[in-house]
Amino acid sequence: MAGAAKAGTSKDPKDRYKAGGVVPYKQMGYWRPEYVPKDTDIIAVFRITPQEGVDADEAAAAVAGESSTATWTVVWTDRLTDHDAYRGKAYRLDPVPGSPGQYFAYIAYDLDLFEDGSIVNVSASIIGNVFGFKPLKALRLEDMRFPVAYLKTFQGPPTGIVVERERLDKFGRPLLGATIKPKLGLSGKNYGRVVYEALKGGLDFTKDDENINSQAFMHWRDRFLFAMEGVNRASAASGEVKGHYLNISAATMEDMYERAEFAKDLGSVIIMIDLVIGYTAIQSISKWARKNDMMLHLHRAGHSTYTRQKNHGVNFRVICKWMRMAGVDHIHAGTVIGKLEGDPFMVKGFYDTLRETHTPLNLQNGLFFDQDWAALRKVMPVASGGIHAGQMHQLLHYFGEDVVLQFGGGTIGHPTGIAAGATANRVALEAMVQARNEGRDYLNEGEEILANAARWCSPLRTALEVWKDITFNYASTDTADFVPTTTAT
Repeated sequence: MAGAAKAGTSKDPKDRYKAGGVVPYKQMGYWRPEYVPKDTDIIAVFRITPQEGVDADEAAAAVAGESSTATWTVVWTDRLTDHDAYRGKAYRLDPVPGSPGQYFAYIAYDLDLFEDGSIVNVSASIIGNVFGFKPLKALRLEDMRFPVAYLKTFQGPPTGIVVERERLDKFGRPLLGATIKPKLGLSGKNYGRVVYEALKGGLDFTKDDENINSQAFMHWRDRFLFAMEGVNRASAASGEVKGHYLNISAATMEDMYERAEFAKDLGSVIIMIDLVIGYTAIQSISKWARKNDMMLHLHRAGHSTYTRQKNHGVNFRVICKWMRMAGVDHIHAGTVIGKLEGDPFMVKGFYDTLRETHTPLNLQNGLFFDQDWAALRKVMPVASGGIHAGQMHQLLHYFGEDVVLQFGGGTIGHPTGIAAGATANRVALEAMVQARNEGRDYLNEGEEILANAARWCSPLRTALEVWKDITFNYASTDTADFVPTTTAT
């Protein structure tokens, strides 16, 4: 259980307050191998890579100390607090399989250390300072366990999967979307034309991308007006509820609220924000969305700057947990087979974290803890980035039906037009869902099912011909540390 750790003291030594200069964190009581976490503790597991000459248990104690109450020396004001309760407790240390010199350090924190309902406070505490600590070569936050008592202080998603389907009147299949391309440079009128063509062709959603805000070529009001005209015309023509993710991300909260209110006035069912707006802004807009019956889409812009590398940063599964607590309805969570990073087992862990009411410990999927989600609503994952109609059997297999399949280039890049690209995607999806419902082995028969559907749908036939050889077969950076025993499903 304690791996390569050395024996440590479970309580402060008598001379703790007599020592001068720098006192080892282990000696100060932050290494507690005998500690049994309480049900109400928040627990974090870090991947630590100590510097040469630094013992693993001392490194773990340092992380526990610097992410809770400690500083580099003994301070007398510790005597004025319930110090034993408030300090972080590194209680378990496991060597990382196949990675010499790296360890999984489990650290428990008393619930009283955290502000109710605040992702800002959680992140400031757990990752606020310790990642620059010199005794560590690298540090990564791999996973967290939140007690029900703490989860109950968060509102969670403003809409959730169940209510979203009711509002859209769409059941039994994945939803289809597309990001408008090119991201930048279109006029408002041409942007709205793309929205109309894609939705008329059979998509459920179209989407702004992360960096389209309010630039010289298209002011945000123009985009909102023309996009919603396209939505309304497509809805009238198809008889279906349609939506466009209007990106309200902006320089200030005042600007964001103004854009959100305008989207509401125009009748939009959904708005969009970027992860880079920050946790306070995300939670603020989530409260607004719940109050105004608006679905909230989150683009994970910027996450790979700290989630992709395996030995340093924050694992994306932690971001999934934080965002479910903060309250978003959609989040991009990987495609496995697309152009963006995504190991099948890791992505399965992300999707389970977003959609399940309880996620059991599953090391091969990167889930280090049992997590009861305390009735927080479910988040709809979004699969986007380099996917096309010819992969529909794989997408349905990996992600099931509670997902948005978002084809940007795979819609707008169709040789015979945007509406044809959307139709190809819709026909491919419905053919695959029908095969699944009939009990067919749609994963292995997928190419045959699509070929048969394409006999009666020329847009799908063209899509399969154009993109049949398009794959993105690169090794994933973030993979399972524990050898999978089965194929990811």
